[in-house]
Amino acid sequence: MDNSYSEDLCGVEPNGDGRIDDPASTSSSYKLFDRRTSVHQMVGGGKAADVILWRRRWVSCGIVVVATFSWLLIERSGISFLSLCSDVLLVLIVLLFLRANYAVYRSKQLENLPELLLSEEMVNNAAASFRVKVNYVLLMAHDITLGKDFRLFFKVVIALWLLSVIGSLISFFTLAYIGIIISVTVPALYNRFEDQVDRCAGIIHRKFSKHYKIVDESLHSRLPRTLIKDKDS
Repeated sequence: MDNSYSEDLCGVEPNGDGRIDDPASTSSSYKLFDRRTSVHQMVGGGKAADVILWRRRWVSCGIVVVATFSWLLIERSGISFLSLCSDVLLVLIVLLFLRANYAVYRSKQLENLPELLLSEEMVNNAAASFRVKVNYVLLMAHDITLGKDFRLFFKVVIALWLLSVIGSLISFFTLAYIGIIISVTVPALYNRFEDQVDRCAGIIHRKFSKHYKIVDESLHSRLPRTLIKDKDS
């Protein structure tokens, strides 16, 4: 599919300099997921965001290679994930034990291994972030059960239905592998083509909102007036 078709799909045209100008979309600065920060901050910031956005190419490439190799090994060989993790840890511990005893036998000095400790600040930050997300999910569940937000109810129903369909077709480890690949590739591609994606997403969002408004008005017109008054109150 050529570039002209994708430009027509988003309703934009290139100017003389080869850039894409769209008066309707430039006036409405729509951002995907209604974000107010950069893509780097949206994915968490720090070293993890650098890996997700491929600013550390070797680490990102290593994650893709290891995830692909693990998926092929588990799915093709039939080994369970728990058995594979146990075997890998067993081999690692045996090698480290033999290495330490060999160094003592040869009277060599081993390199000091870094201590792996969780600081109180890290635990508090993780707990605070987890608490905020849990409260947000509980608030969504509260709004859905009371029928206050039909759009949110529709999104949750569609998401759960898609997860049910996907879970019946593929295994959990395959789903986890797909999630890893998507988390490493999609944010990086969006960061590179941010303006074009936001422009197309803004056009789709406006069309979807227009159709949703029509459906919502038609549903309100069919409901009895008493129900509408109770809902508004």
